Amino acid sequence: MRCPYCQQEDSRVIDSRAADDGNSIRRRRECTGCGRRFTTYEVVEKTPLMVIKNDGRRVVFDRDKILNGLIRSCDKRDIPTEQIVALADEIERELRNTMEREITTKAIGELVMEKLKDFDEVAYIRFASVYRKFADISKFKDELEELLREKRIKD
Repeated sequence: MRCPYCQQEDSRVIDSRAADDGNSIRRRRECTGCGRRFTTYEVVEKTPLMVIKNDGRRVVFDRDKILNGLIRSCDKRDIPTEQIVALADEIERELRNTMEREITTKAIGELVMEKLKDFDEVAYIRFASVYRKFADISKFKDELEELLREKRIKD
């Protein structure tokens, strides 16, 4: 860290503590050149995750859209809200951990479906029916058969 007084690049940390309710770290530093002290703050860089829509538009990622889709899929299922929220958190974390700054709605939908498949099969089928826009009952039947085939392989 460069000293704001003498511009030397070397300093040592004297004290560190959480600041801003744990969202940043306050560091008290001492310049090894001039001996003067100064304070720095360290925060996590939050680069927005952009979503590329089917029509090519780019919008800022909105976790609430995923959460709402999960809630609708799990409607009238005996699943605690905390578990649904935790699943939404897991999906968001996985999307952000890809280190990609732009992601397609298709990739998001596929990740949600992958997570729902292990989370709750009925919620998975509900989400798939909307996401894949089943045109007729045969598409719905094909998806159910695929799910049953995968389940037999696991068991």
